Amino acid sequence: MSDLFTTPAASSDKPAPVEPLAARMRPRSLDEVAGQQHILAAGKLLRRAIESDRFTSLIFYGPPGTGKTTLASVIARTTGSRVESLNGVESNVAEIRAKIDQARTWRDLRGETTILFIDEIHRFNKSQQDVLLPHIEKGVVRFIGATTHNPYFHVNSPLVSRSQIFQLEPVPVDEIVKVLGRALGDVERGLGQHRVLADAEALLHLSEKSDGDVRKALSALELAVLTTPDEDGAVRLTLAVAEESIQRKAVVYDAHGDAHHDTISAYIKSIRGSDPDAALYWLAKMLHAGEDPRFISRRLVISASEDIGLADSNALRVAMDAHAAFEFIGMPEGRIPLAHATVYLATAPKSNTAYAAMGKAMEDVANGRTLAVPVHLRTGTRKKLAGASGETEAAMKYLYAHDFEGAYVPQAYLPEGKVYYHPGTQGMEKRIKERLEFWRNSMESKAPENT
Repeated sequence: MSDLFTTPAASSDKPAPVEPLAARMRPRSLDEVAGQQHILAAGKLLRRAIESDRFTSLIFYGPPGTGKTTLASVIARTTGSRVESLNGVESNVAEIRAKIDQARTWRDLRGETTILFIDEIHRFNKSQQDVLLPHIEKGVVRFIGATTHNPYFHVNSPLVSRSQIFQLEPVPVDEIVKVLGRALGDVERGLGQHRVLADAEALLHLSEKSDGDVRKALSALELAVLTTPDEDGAVRLTLAVAEESIQRKAVVYDAHGDAHHDTISAYIKSIRGSDPDAALYWLAKMLHAGEDPRFISRRLVISASEDIGLADSNALRVAMDAHAAFEFIGMPEGRIPLAHATVYLATAPKSNTAYAAMGKAMEDVANGRTLAVPVHLRTGTRKKLAGASGETEAAMKYLYAHDFEGAYVPQAYLPEGKVYYHPGTQGMEKRIKERLEFWRNSMESKAPENT
């Protein structure tokens, strides 16, 4: 991988023609890096540290193709540093020591700074990582690590504590479209020597289906251009060609339009209607089309309370656990807990009584007369004030439910005795209905004065 890290003084910017397009189009400056504006925008800490050449150790983590290796290469160019590179899968302690010895020699003889770049740093065991520590502290090398795993869990704490951690996000679709456009127009590094008539929907499809991975999008573009026959001296890059090149079919789905709203509506209504097969289909369609899985998991949480509710209160826990599981593992495996929650909710008993009751209460608060808090429910300080104004002690006395059998005592908690919640008979709510009927009957027949 040394070709990725040649210094500006050591080589020409012209790439080797045999290199893949993704390698040839690798950014040469911070301004060419796609996405990552949350850490590379003007004024951001990482950009300031790179431009001022004031960093010691960095760890980049994020999904494949988001620019971790690229960013290390750009840092080497920007700071004029030489680079020694290792891979966590292949390298051993002896190789680490050899690279560090080379770095020491360049520092002592030529005064040059060496960046030690280690890809897949999480694959190094503890002893391999520990070898680095004294040399990082002494400034023999400046360390940059790259990993697809969260370093706080998968990299040793001493190395993490000596490094600044930056998370790289999947590159936005519009940024990938721009990269593909540059590749088509770049004669020296890209595909500009070919006459390509690219449909906008084809470039959009490649960008969307690459899942934020610029390398994947560029590889699919190169495959499409180099394998599609010329027509009248030009390569016509259509949606069909793009689908074949990235091996993913386009789905009619506008992430911000009618298809988005219609599909999520069908999904929730299928869950509400207790049809797990339909719900799974609409879930699969949304995930395939690139819908934000977090949007889906939020809708599951809402449905768990709105549509299943008290008939199976465990549904809310399942939905929340699915959301947390997705955040923990991400895609593509994240679809599994989403499917789990979808089937659970679709097959659970249904009740919207709590949701309906809340709606009625909200309506009364918004449109009705504001009710005063009964005297016996007010704070102790407030009761003294009420008594001073003429309230009887009996009217002010609060009955502590736990002092009574069954932890229940008939007592008014709302001035007008308004009833909002009417329990259903599905699932666990049937037992709630029985308890509530007993309590309400007790309230009507045995309600004492507050004495």
